[in-house]
Amino acid sequence: MNDISQIENRVRRWLEKAVIGLNLCPFAKSVYVKDQVRIAICQAQDRHALTTQLYEELRWLANTPAQQTDTTLLVVPCMFEQFSDFNDYLDIAEAVLDELELVGEIQLASFHPFYQFANTEPDDLSNYTNRAPYPILHLLREDSLDKAAEQYPDASVIFQRNVAVVQELGVDGWHRLLRDDQE
Repeated sequence: MNDISQIENRVRRWLEKAVIGLNLCPFAKSVYVKDQVRIAICQAQDRHALTTQLYEELRWLANTPAQQTDTTLLVVPCMFEQFSDFNDYLDIAEAVLDELELVGEIQLASFHPFYQFANTEPDDLSNYTNRAPYPILHLLREDSLDKAAEQYPDASVIFQRNVAVVQELGVDGWHRLLRDDQE
């Protein structure tokens, strides 16, 4: 397994160069520069251990002021080589949210190295908008999303813009952008 600091550095590089650098998420920069993004590396190697940490992270985020931590990226580097397995796990993650009665307070978003939207081919460039160096469960506060929606009432515009940006960049450009040897 990769060293924890290497994993965190790769996630930060992706955040800084792709998510913020390409403005794939117009809301990310403000919380990132205020150090309100928690990156939690989950070393779980099975669903039970991952689910245990997911419970802990959701409880932690729900009980932490947004000014301290607005959002959490739960990075899962040791599991889900196949996107389909990760995608299946999302049902469990949503059930955890429901069980903790956090639906409406916290929302899940997902990222994966081989992310694939429904009805797309694996090599479709639109998939790259949700591709990350590792499988990631993004735990977002609904209040933060509501504030962001005031600035961007039509979120589909963001997705359409992101697809255009990634298409212009191309697969080679995407890989160059995130190459580990670039600091």
